[in-house]
Amino acid sequence: MHSRRTVLTTAAATAAAACATGAAPAGAAAAPRPPVPGPAGSTEAAEARLRRIISRMTPEEKVGQLFVMRVYGHSATDPDPADAAANQQEIGVANAAELIGKYHVGGIIYFGWAHNTREPHQIADLSNGIQKAAAAQRVPVPLLISTDQEHGIVARIGAPATLFPGAMALGAAGSRDDARTAARIAGEELYAMGIRQDYAPDADVNVNAANPVIGVRSFGADPQAVARLVTAQVKGYQDAGVAACAKHFPGHGDTDTDSHVGLPYIHHTQEQWERLDAPPFQAAIAAGIDSIMTAHIVVPAFDASEDPATLSRPIMTGILRERLGYTGVVVTDSLGMEGVRVKYGDARAPVLALKAGVDQLLNPPDLSVAHGAVLKALQEGELSWPDIDAKLLRILLLKERRGLFADPYTTHEEVDRVVGIQRHLRSADRIADRTTTLLRNAGGMLPLSRLRENKVLVTGVDAASPTGTGGPPTTVLAHAFGELGFAATALSTGLAPTQTLIDQAVAALRERDAAVVTTYNVTADSPQRQLVDALLATGKPVVQLAVRNPYDIAQLDGVKAALASYSWTDVELRAAARVIAGRQKPSGRLPVPVMRADAPDTALYPIGHGLRY
Repeated sequence: MHSRRTVLTTAAATAAAACATGAAPAGAAAAPRPPVPGPAGSTEAAEARLRRIISRMTPEEKVGQLFVMRVYGHSATDPDPADAAANQQEIGVANAAELIGKYHVGGIIYFGWAHNTREPHQIADLSNGIQKAAAAQRVPVPLLISTDQEHGIVARIGAPATLFPGAMALGAAGSRDDARTAARIAGEELYAMGIRQDYAPDADVNVNAANPVIGVRSFGADPQAVARLVTAQVKGYQDAGVAACAKHFPGHGDTDTDSHVGLPYIHHTQEQWERLDAPPFQAAIAAGIDSIMTAHIVVPAFDASEDPATLSRPIMTGILRERLGYTGVVVTDSLGMEGVRVKYGDARAPVLALKAGVDQLLNPPDLSVAHGAVLKALQEGELSWPDIDAKLLRILLLKERRGLFADPYTTHEEVDRVVGIQRHLRSADRIADRTTTLLRNAGGMLPLSRLRENKVLVTGVDAASPTGTGGPPTTVLAHAFGELGFAATALSTGLAPTQTLIDQAVAALRERDAAVVTTYNVTADSPQRQLVDALLATGKPVVQLAVRNPYDIAQLDGVKAALASYSWTDVELRAAARVIAGRQKPSGRLPVPVMRADAPDTALYPIGHGLRY
């Protein structure tokens, strides 16, 4: 535990004001990072201090501390006019400072679409402004600032921050050291920008190839392998001073419904859950994870009422708290998702989540409705103040462990010292080099360094990259091949290529020596199949690269050379280009099975498959 005082002094508040502009106080060097505490736990002195803070709070302040909310804008006090208008419309305030003053929220979540994450210095200034507003409250409590920085296809903060391969790519590498290193570096950079919680790692075991919401966000389909990498990432993030958050409990890996738009059902028996879904969460708890996120899914084997797990006391308390012995913070997945709204509505969901055993309420669609509903439930005795105080203590202990009461601020100097530095970027490239998986190489078509000529067409899907993560993929690949000595041309044909675009790609290939075609979640009736078939019909070498789920090859029988990168982000595409070109040997192995399209119960390529040159 930290020995520094809990409440900011006047001098500290003055320093906070300086930090809010990105500068250290006059005459002072940038403050060193507080020592990183160990896993979840507390001392009697810390608990007593935090209980005194809780005892000073009004009912409205206590309830506010339970919420983690979005807010539009790049600044805590001076957002762009459009962002201020969006805040007024959705929250009834103009900016983050007003949000804190009105609702006393305990946390804020950053999104790219909310314009919170333009670039690292701005993010640091926003974080400092938020903490300055918190310090000015009647009962000053630092905010827990969080984001979804899973890496791979889910990244709220882009370049120049360091971007790593996502979970399934790390699963293909299979290295606990790589997983821990990626999380540690990612955590250090988040910490430097004032973000002390990352909603990562994903602890779901992706055993359903049709899963529309998890997929490559999971480390794989082997529960024990997933558990090992979850453990590594928990330790990496928390070694860096950032709270990790395993998600989505009790396990979102076997569903064909997206909980953002519907209510998924998981039909595992209790025995199947213990074997398939539980191991990564058990491993995260054993590693001392700070927080766990719920899933808006129905698991009839655990709750006959068929309430979403987020609202289910048998799941949140009976299984997570009592059976697994978890004592840390439980946070809901976003309360704006349809999976949690469909059965009870926006006023009841937060109340039922708290009754179920949840501590933090994430991103309700209407904060005034949710905040008012929780207050009303307390006034009417449906919720109890001792239970709310226990939740608050868990939340404040997490903030204490992550150094927020000691010093919640950062500086531009800290950002420049840590974020996107060359050493981190080189680590990301080295890790990515171990992830690309060679699935098929009939006739030894790869590497392309065997070509007598070097003119390459890069065509196919240009998936929408996460904010600031680069792209478009065909352009990134073509540039990467250019740096490797090839004469490469990019031609995007999109997710559903028209016949005109297919004809253009075929004509372009006739003037070149080989094609690299990117594919994205190919189905039996996907026009992407027509593109690949047309390219193959030219007789030129065609290399297929799956840039999301690795299952595409099952729909592409004629392809002789196929690889999986597990994402379309720049770091993974550059690594794939090095493998295709022969500058790096492929070493990734499938962390999920690829089943046959004509016999879905039969593996085309099993877990662990991966060819070498």
